[in-house]
Amino acid sequence: MTRLNRRILLTGAAATLGLSACGNGIGSEGGAKLDARADAALNFLDSRFPGTRDLRDKSVGMLVMPLVTEAGFGFGGAYGRGVLRVNDVTVDYYSATQASFGLQIGAQQFAHVLYFMTEEALAEFRTSSGWAAGADIRYALNDQGGTVSTDTTTVLAPVIAVVFGQAGLMAGATVEGTKYTRIIP
Repeated sequence: MTRLNRRILLTGAAATLGLSACGNGIGSEGGAKLDARADAALNFLDSRFPGTRDLRDKSVGMLVMPLVTEAGFGFGGAYGRGVLRVNDVTVDYYSATQASFGLQIGAQQFAHVLYFMTEEALAEFRTSSGWAAGADIRYALNDQGGTVSTDTTTVLAPVIAVVFGQAGLMAGATVEGTKYTRIIP
């Protein structure tokens, strides 16, 4: 491994660890606080984008990440915690981490929900030791979007992401490249 590659890897890891130390304001109250934050995020989503209720009804499960903090200055990272719900019942807790490199500067916070539209997609997520979001995710809306519809393309996608509630001084938010890992809150 070259010296530059090691430096990039270490800087990205340091940024991610620094963000995880912040804890996104989530203290040691564990699952109850994560559940309350997830409920608040879903209530906000339902009131601001009522069409997402249709996605929730058609999904077999959803991962609710009520707060993800992202920061970068050349190298960057993101961290958040959330809940996996099946039939509107919390079945697991997850963390999301992301490292990045490129032309970036700033910080932001946002929320997102991953809707699992097939049993296979949900099973793959739950049985993996660390699931990474990739290009197979379909985005239903961003914070500038108006309404959500479940057209044929959306319904056929195995995982649909809704990113919302962006605040901060960094352009754009995406879940591609984010690694999700099961945690014990």
